[in-house]
Amino acid sequence: MSGRSTAFDLTGDVALVTGSSRGIGKTIAFGLAEAGASVVLNGRNEDALEQTRVEFEDHFGSDRVHVAGFDVTSPDAAAAGVANIERTVGPLDILVNNAGVQHRVPMLELDPADWDRVLSTNLTSAFLVGREAARQMIPRGRGKIINILSVQADLARPTIAPYIASKGGLRNLTRAMTAEWAAHGLQINGLAPGYIHTEMTQNLVDDEQFNSWILGRTPAARWGKTEDLVGPAVWLASRASDFVNGQTIFIDGGMSVVV
Repeated sequence: MSGRSTAFDLTGDVALVTGSSRGIGKTIAFGLAEAGASVVLNGRNEDALEQTRVEFEDHFGSDRVHVAGFDVTSPDAAAAGVANIERTVGPLDILVNNAGVQHRVPMLELDPADWDRVLSTNLTSAFLVGREAARQMIPRGRGKIINILSVQADLARPTIAPYIASKGGLRNLTRAMTAEWAAHGLQINGLAPGYIHTEMTQNLVDDEQFNSWILGRTPAARWGKTEDLVGPAVWLASRASDFVNGQTIFIDGGMSVVV
């Protein structure tokens, strides 16, 4: 804790956030930087990634904002990407596995290629990048891994089977990581957002019938905001959560606890 103002202070830490050019990942990365971390942005869209880098540098300066645009679904790219961060930015203290995609179609019409694409992006990437991060963190005896799940880790609705399977798998991957790595000083936990208003969900917000269902189904009677995840993410990334391991924290306005 020397040199840190509070247990939530991330000053001096290096944080990689996958899928951080927009949406939830971008907001979490911004929140970690506000708490003092140097952030490494990652994403597939080079233009969006560059735009986010410029925006972050305006707030935090170029020395605390970095870009690593590697493919999180490739074992070789994940290994090279994490190694490059360690070499050029510094020891990785925090990993947020946020990269994700959605695909809406009934299961009877689902192309297996789309199933594979969603599982690879949402689940396998967390295994690949998480494993490479752990290889570096374990010898140092500390590290934070935060997996971004979804309320769909516990609940299901029609037409999003690959997404549901991937997020349920990611919840158990979080537990598996804990079982193997907690003894080495790592804390691995999950954040499970409910229905968050982002570019990815804009079409659902615009659907009057679905929007009304969300407002009625959520005790808080609103859509979540990406900012709602920042406090929990900073907590799980900080020393304040050093004895929290293998847990999934639902950020859903109460949706998962009512019928």
